[in-house]
Amino acid sequence: MLENSRHFILRITLIYSAIFFIFIALPSYFYGQLEIENHITAQQRVLFEHAQKIQRAIYDFSTSKSDTFVVPKSFKYEVMLLDKQDNVIYETSHLENIKQPVSIEFNLAHNRLGASKLIISKNISYQEIYLKIFLLVICVGLFIVISSFLLIQASIEPYKKVNEYLDAFFNDAMHELKTPLGVIQMNLEMLHEKQPHTKELQRSMNATKNLFLVYEDIEYLIKQKSVNYNKEWVDFSYLLSQRLDQFESLTHSKELTLEAHIQKDVQVQINRMHLQRIIDNTVSNAIKYSYKKTTIEINLIQEDQRTLFAVHNIGEVIQDTKRIFNRYYKENSIKGGFGIGLNIVKNICEENNILIDVDSSEELGTSFQYNFLK
Repeated sequence: MLENSRHFILRITLIYSAIFFIFIALPSYFYGQLEIENHITAQQRVLFEHAQKIQRAIYDFSTSKSDTFVVPKSFKYEVMLLDKQDNVIYETSHLENIKQPVSIEFNLAHNRLGASKLIISKNISYQEIYLKIFLLVICVGLFIVISSFLLIQASIEPYKKVNEYLDAFFNDAMHELKTPLGVIQMNLEMLHEKQPHTKELQRSMNATKNLFLVYEDIEYLIKQKSVNYNKEWVDFSYLLSQRLDQFESLTHSKELTLEAHIQKDVQVQINRMHLQRIIDNTVSNAIKYSYKKTTIEINLIQEDQRTLFAVHNIGEVIQDTKRIFNRYYKENSIKGGFGIGLNIVKNICEENNILIDVDSSEELGTSFQYNFLK
């Protein structure tokens, strides 16, 4: 249960985080564009400052008597001086493979060099911007994920505690119910030996057996979270015969006939409790939903690598043969029950590689078939 809770929290955290990421994607894009524009502006300002140094050097050369002009050099910039006919007077080429240059062009006043135009350019890199955006997204993402996880965990903590209290309550309640149910059944059996043909006593015994079926289903639901049901070799034939004897008395009120065809010495590898839950829930449902004075056919056959257990009855048609395995789903609420029996059966079959086939029609009745594959 703790593992399922963690998976649920992680799943919800990821969903909320994805939603938040979608909402911050657009602002992050505009933020990135703004950072790039600011970076370009900053680079242009640097170019302008370097261009002023070159212009100052040209001016100083024009007013001096020196015959040598020294261009302020830097390996960060590419400088080009052009005359009035756009012929190159001076050019540096320190930057190779300029992929994303930013450049500024200046018109120069009359000077001794005869230069009319100054073009200065610089290679611009966005790595710093991308790194900043990446780190920002990572930080925001981590904050969102961690805060979402903590908020969701804190929000479901009360429900977890309530669930733990309910589990503890059901454990205690089931423990307290088992003893009086056993005492009731034992005393009813003793009375039945003394007065075997009493209708009221027979009804009481049947009601007690139905209570035990419900009790065993709920007990299994509680224990399956903490108990490991290990597989073993089970004599299917013997267990089925034994359980049918227990159900025999439940058929009397509706005058049903149990017609069993059980192959001897059928062995299957499964947990005994699992197999009993399959038998009990399938047979009890067949009895509950059969029409009066009909026959319930029960077959157990083992051939080669396959074991087939089938229960067929004539009764109410199942409208949705798939939904009946959903927990708490009941097609007929008048018949009672909690809608957990077939859900338990489905989970057991999935765990033990057992194929379920359900057919139901007004003409042919309802058939549950379980294929035990080796």
